Amino acid sequence: MPLPVLTVEQMRAWEMATWAAGTTEAEVIARVGKEVAACALRLTNSGDRILVLAGKGHNGDDARAVRKHLVDRTVDLVEVTTPAKDLSALEKRLAEKTVLLIDGLFGIGLNRRLSSEWVRLIETINGAGVRVLSVDAPSGLNAETGLPEGAAVRASITMTVGAPKQGLLAETAWECVGRLEVTGDVGLVLPCPSHSDLVWVSAEDFRDFPPARKAASHKGSYGHVAIIAGSTGFHGAGVLAARGAQRAQPGLVTLHVTPGSYAAAGGQLQAVMVKPGMNSADFPGTFDAVVIGPGLAGPDVRASMKAIAHRLWQEAACPVVMDASALAWLEPGATPANAIRVMTPHPGEAARLLGWSVAEVQGDRVKALRTLSGKFGHSWVVLKGHQTLVGRSEGEISVNSSGNPYLAQGGSGDVLAGYIGGLIAQPDLQQDPGKTIRYAVWQHGAAADRLQERRKGWVVEELVEELAR
Repeated sequence: MPLPVLTVEQMRAWEMATWAAGTTEAEVIARVGKEVAACALRLTNSGDRILVLAGKGHNGDDARAVRKHLVDRTVDLVEVTTPAKDLSALEKRLAEKTVLLIDGLFGIGLNRRLSSEWVRLIETINGAGVRVLSVDAPSGLNAETGLPEGAAVRASITMTVGAPKQGLLAETAWECVGRLEVTGDVGLVLPCPSHSDLVWVSAEDFRDFPPARKAASHKGSYGHVAIIAGSTGFHGAGVLAARGAQRAQPGLVTLHVTPGSYAAAGGQLQAVMVKPGMNSADFPGTFDAVVIGPGLAGPDVRASMKAIAHRLWQEAACPVVMDASALAWLEPGATPANAIRVMTPHPGEAARLLGWSVAEVQGDRVKALRTLSGKFGHSWVVLKGHQTLVGRSEGEISVNSSGNPYLAQGGSGDVLAGYIGGLIAQPDLQQDPGKTIRYAVWQHGAAADRLQERRKGWVVEELVEELAR
């Protein structure tokens, strides 16, 4: 079950419920230490030097609890209680080829401006060029507002306890939080007593998904997805979308490209049926889902194609996924009741559809998603970017936990659009479209994470291959 994104007050209530149930603070601290240590070991190699900074509060206790689990590492501990006096000890340790710094100075309770001495100490950390793992929240960052209290540690990874805090998801916090990870079970009473419409999605939410296929089935059991994508100069987007759809393993995939890109696209695909041009009468036809948009920016994109896209969005009973160029062809209004509609804008596309600036979209991504969904028929919206959001104008909005900055490559979104279409074409996966879309987004990001762990310089064609693993 996805974790709720909590306010600091809600997190404190969860802790109080845990103490009332008989679990002690010491027990939770010990388990947090073990979780953070596991992450630190993953980030370092045998013999590496790790510097642990521990403050006076429970955040410092969490950091101190990490030490005994850092086997086969050289570990230094600096207790920081008076920043002006302890700065020299920090500088000395940083000069000793430290590979990782574990930040346990301040936790989520910080809500006041830091003194100049603390600011100087944090700036020293940020200027050292050392990879930082922050415990619960980057020190100096207000976990409620997402704003630094004068200065904040810039972490590579933040491992927060129990559930994400809302301030850690704010755009203003991204530079400090780095990659956000959440501890596993550390002994807090379950389920969490607080609810939120904003939830954090992780691998555990898809443990038995997609469901196993029945032995007595055939390609007709798993849907036929049509992809309208690819034009002269942009045929590769159609190919990538088709290959993304194949990785979802629908029964059939048909790619419709402009005549000028037919030879280039068709020559790269085997199992996918490739057709030049398109006839309005063909859609929706017998298709179980339609994806429209990748690579439709060439000079041979005709008005008739835009008309087909508009009609499908407004009238088709089957699921329709709108991506890339086709998003600009959408018109506000209702769509058929119970029809599945998915739009996949990046922040720039969302801004154009809303008439907002990109800064306004990024400043309140939840509001942007809800407004887009309401404007375009209560559609499902995949608002791409760091911590991609999935949701509609009402109900839960999920925050995706997978992915990394190396997804920022041309073609990545084309693969995702095709993958969503290939999944949503399958009748069994249409029963819970929200979960299906969340799974597609999570798996797309997780594939990028696996690639980045194994090698540098991977390309989008490899992302398609990784989706199958």
